[in-house]
Amino acid sequence: MHSMANRAAIIFVVVLKVAVLSSSAAAQLRPDYYAGVCPNLEGIVRSSVKQSMVQGCDASVMIMGSTGDDENPDEYSLKPEGFQTILDAKAAVDSDPQCRYKVSCADIIALATRESVSQSGGPNYTVELGRYDGKKSTDRSVRLPHPGDNLDSLNAYFSTLGLSQTDMIALSGGHTLGAADCGFFKYRIGGNDQSMNPSFDAQLQGTCAKQNFAFLDDVTPVGFDNFYYRNLQNGRGLLGSDQVLYTDERSRGTVDFYAANQGTFFSDFVIAMTKLGRVGVKTAADGEIRRDCQYPN
Repeated sequence: MHSMANRAAIIFVVVLKVAVLSSSAAAQLRPDYYAGVCPNLEGIVRSSVKQSMVQGCDASVMIMGSTGDDENPDEYSLKPEGFQTILDAKAAVDSDPQCRYKVSCADIIALATRESVSQSGGPNYTVELGRYDGKKSTDRSVRLPHPGDNLDSLNAYFSTLGLSQTDMIALSGGHTLGAADCGFFKYRIGGNDQSMNPSFDAQLQGTCAKQNFAFLDDVTPVGFDNFYYRNLQNGRGLLGSDQVLYTDERSRGTVDFYAANQGTFFSDFVIAMTKLGRVGVKTAADGEIRRDCQYPN
């Protein structure tokens, strides 16, 4: 039960920095990047992540400020369990003398993400490695979609990353894992959003009266599957930016297709994750291999 709570409490949100990806940065990524210096890397991370799950990009989301607080606004930071997952995986990697201080936190996060997906029943895909860690993380440097965004806003944001509407909808399926604080969706409940199923509305009101979070997919909250899309068909999308994918006719067809074809969702998710993993890659010129994932060297 403890393991289930930890896994479900980690919100599956893609945290990005919008950056122009140079050809040299793209070329440095490859699955066997650490083969010569840390050959057991994937096994080490896989074993560590069996305890919990998470997602990120250049690891800037993990940097702590001088006061001990993370430097991102609250809604952009990882859940405590997510931090601990990465810290544990980092410690496990650095406990191997071959690997110590040679693997970036960004790559550990990328591998942990894959393990989160595959160990929850989702696809086991190849991760391209070779990222360096960012050196800072501030409110101004983090840009994310808003939980109340409409389809046009979502498409505009993801297009800046070179991702299509189909990529965006496939990545949104990652919300089949995790939870969101009530503050992200409370404005929708109490009859305020007609796109929400009334019984789901009542359920969320009861949930938020007892605790400050709800599962993004309350049917299979710790299973990676296509129930996220089935929930949208029934007006049970937790965030406004989730439900809009079904209420807007321009994206409804893709939602219906993924709801009926889990294998295609898995395939498209892997494609989109691979493309996303190439966004904003840091190199030795503008990054570092962080010794402590929470602080720049």
